[in-house]
Amino acid sequence: MSAVASATASDGRTRDRVAQLLLTRGATTAAALGAELGLSPAAIRKHLDAMLAEQLVEARELRSDKPRGRGRPAKAFVLTAAGREDLNNNHPHHYDGIATAALRWIVEHHGPEALGAFASAQVRALEERLKAAMLAAGTDPTARVEALAEALTAEGYAASATTIASGGQLCQHHCPVAHVAAEFPQLCDAETEVISRLIGTHVQRLATIAHGDGVCTTHIPSSSGAPTAITVRTDT
Repeated sequence: MSAVASATASDGRTRDRVAQLLLTRGATTAAALGAELGLSPAAIRKHLDAMLAEQLVEARELRSDKPRGRGRPAKAFVLTAAGREDLNNNHPHHYDGIATAALRWIVEHHGPEALGAFASAQVRALEERLKAAMLAAGTDPTARVEALAEALTAEGYAASATTIASGGQLCQHHCPVAHVAAEFPQLCDAETEVISRLIGTHVQRLATIAHGDGVCTTHIPSSSGAPTAITVRTDT
């Protein structure tokens, strides 16, 4: 292999690692990415600039309650839809077209109610696996959200749990069926019902990758009215 080809392959592997970190962590600064990957500021900027040019990532201004100092506002980088697609090409979903056609057939011949029943049946096995992984979590919703994030990550959803003022949020940075769910939201609805049953409380879906959002976000309200102490973050 020539020196040029070797350098190109190395760049590709590094950018795959950058994309994987952004997939699992969401919006991340260049400094944090460089520190995680052991890259200098100049090196990480080189990769991010290339990914920006290819529209694989986009930069967003970081929100902060602290007074802004001098200099440019801090930026965080997130994967675009094209970036997730590019990363998924390493693990292609060859059967998305067949799955979509099959669901269309179900709706056409048996109606939307049959599709809802099918979606519920499809997530039943996932629910059982997640339930088994959460056995040690007990009945506390906070512990169950933490355990669920870890279990979903093991299933390939790159999940994390965070705290917000009104409770907690479960975020899934990857959706294995995003292409199909974009046309058939019943799949998302069935998954949301599974999350609600596993945590043991009402939840609300705020965003989904299938609908064009960067992350599937589920709100878990605090039962006491106070913030739920969810602090765990799980990365693949």
